[in-house]
Amino acid sequence: DAPTPRRRKRWPWVIAIVLVVLAVLVVAAEFIARAVLPGVVRSIVIEQLDLPADQQLDVQADGILLPQLIGGRLDDLHLSTDSVTLEGITGAVDVTAQGVPLRGGDLDGAAGTIRVDESQFTELLSGTELPVDTVAFEAPDATVSGSVSVLGVAIPISLTVTPGVAEGDLELTPVGLSVGGLEIDAEQVGSSLGALGADLTQTQRVCIADRLPAGLTLTDLQIDGSVAVIDVDVDGAIVTDERLQQPGVCPQK
Repeated sequence: DAPTPRRRKRWPWVIAIVLVVLAVLVVAAEFIARAVLPGVVRSIVIEQLDLPADQQLDVQADGILLPQLIGGRLDDLHLSTDSVTLEGITGAVDVTAQGVPLRGGDLDGAAGTIRVDESQFTELLSGTELPVDTVAFEAPDATVSGSVSVLGVAIPISLTVTPGVAEGDLELTPVGLSVGGLEIDAEQVGSSLGALGADLTQTQRVCIADRLPAGLTLTDLQIDGSVAVIDVDVDGAIVTDERLQQPGVCPQK
């Protein structure tokens, strides 16, 4: 009799096909997650910060999303916008959050930058005692220009300062001063403008906590070309504590 032909085992091929299908499903799920997640995050941020519905906001998550979604926590989440207005101040914002919970809870931490131009920096200083009409940047300094009244006469003043941050406040360290277009030293200022002159030559502290959510703390400020770059630290509880989402408070003078 002729030998009976042996049947080939098909199970390795079946397993291979199943693995390929699973791989395709995982890739598809990853694409879906990346397509859906930014819109969900954007809606939550806009609602919590009471931003306009059409606010431009880019959202990007790092790493492979599926394991993070299954685990209920995103490793890193980047939020950025070219222009957003908070408490009357408009600037570009870029924030990176770590350990973002998907089922409620605080962030592990977050930090970012706020970039404002000369006109918006002028607005930040509008509540100070400095004579501020305009501000011009020339890294690393900023020149504040305005006028003061002496015996009923308006005298133009330009004060050049190096901006920085101290204990969460803006800090302006004077490095140059001109009165009526003439460069003068600190002693001349004191003798010609009295108490006002003495104030102008002292380092100024400016609180802008009332212009930002209470959960943001200033950590640094640098002049970079035509913008002021303000570094901020974000309290991880800002996503759960409504008080941190509201404007902060400056001490009464």
